[in-house]
Amino acid sequence: MTTPKIIEAGFTLAGNYPETDPATGLEDTLRLFEFAEEIGLQVAGIRQRHLERGVSSALTFLAAATQRTEAIRLETAVVPLGYETPFRLAEDFGTVDALSKGRLNVGISSSAPHGALLRHLGRIEDEGDIDAYVLIARFLEALEGRPLGEDIHTPYGPQTPRVQPHIQGLRERVWLGGGSARSVRWAAEQGLKLLLGNITAAGGADDFETAQRAHIDDYYAHHTGPGAPAVGVERVILPIDSATTAQRERYTAFAESRQARTEQATNGHLFQEDLFGTADEIAERLLADPSIDGLTELRVALPYALSLDDYRQILSDIRHAVLPRLGWAPAASALASTAA
Repeated sequence: MTTPKIIEAGFTLAGNYPETDPATGLEDTLRLFEFAEEIGLQVAGIRQRHLERGVSSALTFLAAATQRTEAIRLETAVVPLGYETPFRLAEDFGTVDALSKGRLNVGISSSAPHGALLRHLGRIEDEGDIDAYVLIARFLEALEGRPLGEDIHTPYGPQTPRVQPHIQGLRERVWLGGGSARSVRWAAEQGLKLLLGNITAAGGADDFETAQRAHIDDYYAHHTGPGAPAVGVERVILPIDSATTAQRERYTAFAESRQARTEQATNGHLFQEDLFGTADEIAERLLADPSIDGLTELRVALPYALSLDDYRQILSDIRHAVLPRLGWAPAASALASTAA
């Protein structure tokens, strides 16, 4: 293959844990981040889940991951802005990026999951009605670090008031999680990067692949701003080449439980069918995927509630048996480590 179909690849997961032992589950997820770096993946992402046994504070988790990894990019996939105060979130992203020495992908979305259950525990009532894109615009302004007024007196002496720590260029590493026509166009017009999942607005298309490719084309056609455009797509991939009998049974049950939702549009949305099977079968499907075009970054969306051993097997098979067939090469840091 002369032209690689995938240049950058990584994964994202929710970081599940037992009800009575969150520490063990979080530690297993940190170990998976270390493993992903060892095998040469370029990105390790964590979802932010509320009211579920998953990571509820993506940046807190990634702060720990900065101390367990050295080269892999760390990603929030994604932080829902609907619950956040823009300037406080910008402070947290700046802090974690400083700890990572510039390895952070700032993944956000306009959503507020479980809003009806959480509203009374959040901000005052009228603030809950602020348009999510207004919050995102405020967040971007905070990341830019523009002066907010005249110098203020601090214990360190006079300082220009702006959101700290200020990381030059961090705004250009903001990825908006989208899937609707509005989110895709808004990301493009603001000069943001774009994260697309395995659910997408149909937009008149009859199948997921056609709909998502149309979103990608619209994004590139309207992208403006100083940052380079970039698109990442999630794909649920379950290779069985090295899986044990028990693992194959779990993966089969998972894939079958989700098959029905892919057969027709639901509330105007289309779902992609999971990539389940041998490495050969999965590679063929990725090669035929119109969104996998040599520019789009791949994010392997790992299923919920599997074990660390399951996740290692999935990522190992993908890294060694699937990705090389699409022209992908591991990160230089992993190659150097292997040589050493």
